[in-house]
Amino acid sequence: MPDFFVDPNIARAQTIDAAFYTSAEVFEACKEKIFAPTWQFIGDEDLVRESGDVYPFTLLPGCLDEPLLLTRDKAGKINLVSNVCTHRGNLVAEKACKLNDLKCRYHGRKFNLDGKFLSMPEFKEVENFPTAADNLPKLELFKWGKLLFTSVSPQYPQEMFFRDMIERVSWLPLDEFEFKPELSRVFNVKANWALYCENYLEGFHIPFVHAGLNAVIDYGEYATELFFPYSSLQLGLARSHEDCFDLPRDSPDHGKNVAAYYFWVFPNMMFNFYPWGLSVNVVEPVSAGECRVKFFSYAQDASKLGKGAGAALDKVEAEDEEIVENVQKGVRSRFYKHGRYSVNREQGTHHFHRILTEFMG
Repeated sequence: MPDFFVDPNIARAQTIDAAFYTSAEVFEACKEKIFAPTWQFIGDEDLVRESGDVYPFTLLPGCLDEPLLLTRDKAGKINLVSNVCTHRGNLVAEKACKLNDLKCRYHGRKFNLDGKFLSMPEFKEVENFPTAADNLPKLELFKWGKLLFTSVSPQYPQEMFFRDMIERVSWLPLDEFEFKPELSRVFNVKANWALYCENYLEGFHIPFVHAGLNAVIDYGEYATELFFPYSSLQLGLARSHEDCFDLPRDSPDHGKNVAAYYFWVFPNMMFNFYPWGLSVNVVEPVSAGECRVKFFSYAQDASKLGKGAGAALDKVEAEDEEIVENVQKGVRSRFYKHGRYSVNREQGTHHFHRILTEFMG
């Protein structure tokens, strides 16, 4: 395993060792060191709108590959439990549906919708049964507005990741945002997940890569704010007041032409707020040289779609993909090991690399 180190002084620092993007050993280590203990996006509470609704899913397929089950019980409470039967490991629920209770179709073990063990055929002779170990393991569930998050091995409180973002846009009626599947996307990118994230974390490339976005954003006023320990914000200001947020007076950004809030939450989540709504971007690691990027679109004011910084997102994505896929080819070179940072333009990437070294130990 390479010894990763990034100097805390950005003016002296070299970028993280290129092996981070190419090593299969490092990729495997990331699964437990980075992704298991951090918070991940599930979706929103409308996945289980009514009592009895169950929604099975896999958390970070290709990385954590954890089978989980979201349910809304008879009391209306949302629960998140393991979708693996505590008898022989079969998947309990195989598709989204409505149920009175959960029943494994392998040997008939039953559970309440909150995961508590109910019954099991042919187990009368088993001693010390049932115990708490026969319940479906329950996971922590963090809810922000309608959005849901969890961690399979939580080691850090959610406040360390989400607090600054939540406070900054607390005036937005997130409960009213409506998921738009027709605007949501999945992109398969031939690049390491971290390369995709660090490209997102700097606006340095905008004038060179995104001509359309650069025409809307005031590059000279583009600013990065680091939130410690595990998040950051890039504030996209427009050249004019058109297609900007109507900010309340108590917002710290009142008086600015804010076209977009680009929040990043370690390790792999982006929350892009535009006047029309929100695009949640999740970067799912697949292998050392491949990732899957999912865009979840939530509209607040559909009349503003297609305008300003939040327009042409597919085009911007295609431009980013082309760049990071070329970078993935480049970092495999025997002649490349480290780069350097722009002190004024790459604070977000430096911050990200510092967190990676912390989690990788």
